[in-house]
Amino acid sequence: MYENATFQYATAAASASPEISQWFQAVDRDRSGEIKWEELQSALINAQGEHFSDAACKLMIGMFDKDKTGTINVNEFQALYNYINQWLSTFKMYDRDQSGSIEESELSAAYQHMGFRFSPEFIHFLVEKSDLKNHKTISIDQFILTCIQLQRFTEAFRQRDSQMRGEITIGFEDYLTIVLNCSS
Repeated sequence: MYENATFQYATAAASASPEISQWFQAVDRDRSGEIKWEELQSALINAQGEHFSDAACKLMIGMFDKDKTGTINVNEFQALYNYINQWLSTFKMYDRDQSGSIEESELSAAYQHMGFRFSPEFIHFLVEKSDLKNHKTISIDQFILTCIQLQRFTEAFRQRDSQMRGEITIGFEDYLTIVLNCSS
């Protein structure tokens, strides 16, 4: 199920590159030296011409917000930028028709490459859940959001699957803890 699933986290550089610093300053509308999820959202647009979803932006800020202030500084932004570009490269590799969105077969191939062996029914469920309008494709922001959530749930599952059987027994409160930690 998840035997070879791997994900790479980008690490923050000691100081951001001039290009990143310039983009950071453009995104930091209130000139606070920190970027909130709303500011990040205003800078990120998917191929459909829509801003990244609230959920994707909040989750990405949360991943790189080391001091848990709800904002990221320029170095954390550099790490986030690198992270987004890694997912964008993966996305483009599987968006074979260059439509700016991934269909079920493309999503299945991407997840297989990551080491996941999901059923066609589960892939269909992910697409349907991610594409609230047409239930047919996943945009880049929804792809990133889904991958982050899969990564977090996989890590939590692995911690409880010590024998690597692909099965766990879990109490209700432990389950809720996982869900709440993985969703924010």
